[in-house]
Amino acid sequence: MGAHNSINTGKPITVTIDGKECQSTFGKTILEIARENDIYIPTMCYLTKVQPIASCRMCVVNVEGVEGMILSCQEKAVDGAVITTNNSELYQERQNIMKLYGVNHPLECGVCDKSGECDLQNKTLEFDLSEQDFTARDQHRPVENWGHVSYDPSLCIMCEKCVRVSTEITGDEALKVKFGGYGSTIINVKPEKNYASLGEAAAACPVGALVQTHFKYTTNAWELQKIPSSCPHCGGGCQMFYEVKNGKIYRVTNTFEFSNLCGAGRFAYEYANENVTKDEAAFNRAVEAFKNAKSILFSSTISNEEALILQKLKEKYGYKLVNHEARAYQKFMEAYASVAGEHLYNGTLEALSKSQGVIVFGTRINNDAPSVKYHINMASKWQSARVIYMHPIEDTEIQNIVTQFMKYEAGSEEGVAALLAHTLLQEASLPQEVRDALDDLDIGNLSAESNIGEEELEVMRKSLLKKRGFTLVVGSDLYAHPRAAQIAKLVALLARYSEFNVICVPPAGNAMGVSLICDLDDTAEGESIGYNVKGDFTLSAMGGGDLDMPAMNQQEGTLTTVDKRVVPMNVALPYGGYVLNDIANALGLKARYTIDYTAQLPQSKGYQAIAFDDLDDYFDAVGGEHRGYLLAPQTCESSMVIDEVEELDTYDGAVVYRCDPVDQFSPFTAQSTLLKDEPVLLGSQQFAVAAKLKEGDEIEFEIDGVSFRRVFKIDTSMKGTIALNPTFDMGLSASSLSSYRFSRLAFEKTNNEDRKQQ
Repeated sequence: MGAHNSINTGKPITVTIDGKECQSTFGKTILEIARENDIYIPTMCYLTKVQPIASCRMCVVNVEGVEGMILSCQEKAVDGAVITTNNSELYQERQNIMKLYGVNHPLECGVCDKSGECDLQNKTLEFDLSEQDFTARDQHRPVENWGHVSYDPSLCIMCEKCVRVSTEITGDEALKVKFGGYGSTIINVKPEKNYASLGEAAAACPVGALVQTHFKYTTNAWELQKIPSSCPHCGGGCQMFYEVKNGKIYRVTNTFEFSNLCGAGRFAYEYANENVTKDEAAFNRAVEAFKNAKSILFSSTISNEEALILQKLKEKYGYKLVNHEARAYQKFMEAYASVAGEHLYNGTLEALSKSQGVIVFGTRINNDAPSVKYHINMASKWQSARVIYMHPIEDTEIQNIVTQFMKYEAGSEEGVAALLAHTLLQEASLPQEVRDALDDLDIGNLSAESNIGEEELEVMRKSLLKKRGFTLVVGSDLYAHPRAAQIAKLVALLARYSEFNVICVPPAGNAMGVSLICDLDDTAEGESIGYNVKGDFTLSAMGGGDLDMPAMNQQEGTLTTVDKRVVPMNVALPYGGYVLNDIANALGLKARYTIDYTAQLPQSKGYQAIAFDDLDDYFDAVGGEHRGYLLAPQTCESSMVIDEVEELDTYDGAVVYRCDPVDQFSPFTAQSTLLKDEPVLLGSQQFAVAAKLKEGDEIEFEIDGVSFRRVFKIDTSMKGTIALNPTFDMGLSASSLSSYRFSRLAFEKTNNEDRKQQ
């Protein structure tokens, strides 16, 4: 829904539009109420998910008793208003506007990528413009290549949708309007960044001015089959369409009016396991391997239905089910629920976008979960939100929305959580045992150990005093922390007793679904099956394993999203091999299709007994989301047992932080030819000094038994002695990483074999 809905006061009103009596609430615009009641008002510049732009005037209406024409996208409806959306005068006005749009808009529909889905084409026909009876001097406006997108100023109608998306939604703030009358244009003020998020701005372009560079001149829009699905990469499960022709994905699009896609969702689609046939001998070996195995290791790149198949196999044969990231999240949420009293966190993305106070703790949110970061940006732009970013590493990419950066020492998250609870629950009505536990905290010591100053906490508290609507966003740094359970309880105190809603961002992939569906184990034993993880027998959707499996864009099934929604995926590309359901059937389970398990997902965890084919997948006229269904929160027993804060572990010297580049989440996104990221160890000049490294040094080190060979590069925008170490390029080894995201760096230089550094 649009940003402007946040000012809705809820007071009932009645207005009459084109003779139809419409019930609504005060605070909504005439256009919004018209759309709620399926009354059409034409627009060119209006985009529901941003604030009204009011650059096109197509949405003009008449209001009884008011002189002249009213912009329905901006004007709040008042009780009793009588509104006319169409008459000869309004039609003439809109026709004249379309004539102005047509001035020197080149007639190149035959080769324009937008042809067949162009608002200008549609409105030209709608308002019966068969010819243009005036013109203006044409200007030389060369096409500009901005990397992921290209801009043709001669086709641009200056609706400003792309600028608003870049500013209000993605927050890259790369696009601006350069005003100059008839010579006005859109400019990219950060071309060197080559933001993949500009694909989201291009999606909103109503004409062919801003298009995906790789898609230009490849096919006509009407030749493509649009297959609705959900993005499997970061855990956001964002709405998307695979646009396919002749067994090839040409592009990914979305319902841009209401939904968003990050760079990975839009550009990292080239990961299908192609040209696979049924290898009967390999299948038989797989069935035998399952019969001999004691453990199943698997990644979070898996559907809810496949996770349920693994759970049912565990129940039948007693396998250990091992997924380190999802298990850490599962244990965190169990501890959270023991205090919060519900098995799900209470925050939503919509509430986040409407918050006036946001705290981000324990996640590099811009990299970990772009969909969540976008909603933090919306809160910043629409609500002038205070955004407090708590992390050991500053992130220059979000400094445009962060109002207070609070740097704490790596490892000190339990102390930071305790300080947060102590600060934000000062005025709260708490059970006596909780109040006693918070009063007993040695605040001075915690502050000194974590490096979060008491005065910083007071600045944060005071900055939030006059705000309303609060969200705490926590992430993956906390889940594998040695004191994760205690941190979870402290976070849950805030959810239960403060005004903060909490979002516990799940790790990438379908980790949330896995954590709810599977009874996971901490360690493996005996012979193992690996599903998109290396095992003694490996099932791989990337090829190169012992038996091929379908990739996520070759499967039907569902995902569980960060917004606690169960959403459907459909098959975009063909797959000719065996699937997990075939193996399960050979082992005694009985289901014709994998999606037969959709209605069997555990209701005790909030899932509903709805068949896959009965799941909705659309947005309504005002942006209401009808994709799958929301998980139902389940109440659980709660206790108020809060332990003492343990002495904090310190991370001295050179430290590495497990973190992928923006728009990379897994070995599957790594296969994208459109997102080219180098897997380098990235650190500051200060880190280079601490680790005695120089630009270009090649080193080897090990984390959780996984060996890394990295070239070191200096990023001058970074500070401190913590470097970023990616894992997206590690193939099936990536899922073996199980520890806390910060590690002390012990390495060998491979470009100087005689020299070893600790």
